[in-house]
Amino acid sequence: MKKRGVILKKFLSGVKKEMHKVRWPNKKEMAVYSAATLFCVIVFALFFTGLDFLISAIKEVIY
Repeated sequence: MKKRGVILKKFLSGVKKEMHKVRWPNKKEMAVYSAATLFCVIVFALFFTGLDFLISAIKEVIY
């Protein structure tokens, strides 16, 4: 049981060191990333909606 505690402590220490290396985005970058994400989500939603309508139309013609 003691070994698990040592391993956990070592792991958390490593996580803390790595988190100090992370470069966090500023407000402007976060706004740009968020806008790009929303744009991609909207484009994919429109694409799959159109694909769904197309497949439904083909299905209606066949059956």
